Amino acid sequence: MLRDILGQAWEAMIYNRRRTAITMIGMAWGIATVVLLLAYGAGFSRAIESIFAQWGVNHMEVYGGRTSEQAGADKAGVRVRLTYDDVDRIWNSLPGISSISPVMFRDSTIQNDLHSYTWSVNGVRPEGLDILVLDPVEGRLYNGQEERQRAHVCVIGSEAKTKLFSGGYAIGESIRINGIMFTVVGVLRPKMVEGENNINTSIWIPFSTMGDLRDTTYLDGIWFNYRGDNEVIEKDLRNTLGAAHHFRPSDHRAIFVANLQSQLHQFSIVSIALQVLLSLVGALTLGIAGIGLMNIMLVAVQQRTREIGIEKALGAQRHHILLQFLAEAMAITGVGGVCGISLAYVISALVGRIPFYSALAKNASDADIQLLISPTSVIVATVILAITGLVSGMIPAIRAANLDPIEALRYE
Repeated sequence: MLRDILGQAWEAMIYNRRRTAITMIGMAWGIATVVLLLAYGAGFSRAIESIFAQWGVNHMEVYGGRTSEQAGADKAGVRVRLTYDDVDRIWNSLPGISSISPVMFRDSTIQNDLHSYTWSVNGVRPEGLDILVLDPVEGRLYNGQEERQRAHVCVIGSEAKTKLFSGGYAIGESIRINGIMFTVVGVLRPKMVEGENNINTSIWIPFSTMGDLRDTTYLDGIWFNYRGDNEVIEKDLRNTLGAAHHFRPSDHRAIFVANLQSQLHQFSIVSIALQVLLSLVGALTLGIAGIGLMNIMLVAVQQRTREIGIEKALGAQRHHILLQFLAEAMAITGVGGVCGISLAYVISALVGRIPFYSALAKNASDADIQLLISPTSVIVATVILAITGLVSGMIPAIRAANLDPIEALRYE
């Protein structure tokens, strides 16, 4: 029986080729729109994740500030200055800390025999380079032994290498930082940078060696990697430092915490909302194609009224007529859906990358949007398509099934 119904549906589609083709094109365009919009939403989410992933999302940065709330006998406005003791305090008090490093910054004069620039010099432990996901593209990173020996070695950014050495080989060469000689042991892979804060011109030296350039009694910041819930870690961090420096943990101006996982979560909410919005827009576009399918099927019912009357006179039941027209509508929907999904894959391959963050930042091609057609996107689009085809075909099918056989036979 099912084979007969599908055969009748196919014959009806072949008989009305032009009408069927136009309807299929509408359904194909609608499903392609849904798939591409979902792919764009997925590509946007991936682009945001790529921006955060270059810094490592499971790390926090803490910097001293000024209190804005009175705590006991201490008035508001007291400056909170982090020390090396706070590094040990965080390491010993917070669960889930996997690595930690004190941080010092200083704008310094960087020179070699031909060039002179003023760039940021950053003093961190070797763990600090791993925390910030700084990878060498040439040479190596400095190690723990060089940290203990206060070695005058440095790792330089990719742009710093280009400007200092005109793109030549830099490993083993010497540079002067505020007049002090340092040996270049590594060149870092370029990072995505935006505006004037260019990490690719930064110079990285062991934290212990930073004492030759400035006083390290008070730290500029502390970085650490962690495992576990970022909100719990941040809460414990504020409680620990609040007890040590006499400020309320609720005073967010006393210390500034850069919680990348929390920021990524906020962007993820925006990404999910965008994907839902794009899904609704795609569903509405497909709904317009569904209205076209419904109109075509209503015309088909009107044109085949006498045929329906003959079938009922020969013993066809209501559900037979219902399935006949519903099968025709679903067949058009199915073929249009396959064509539309194929079209979406072709368009995705032709479009390639859509400029996003690279329009604002350097070295940011990895954060451009790619149309990512995932199995989930195809499944969601197929479900929307099936519902649209079912609803669009059901109304004409019900109308055909409810025709009075006597009136249908009299129809001219």
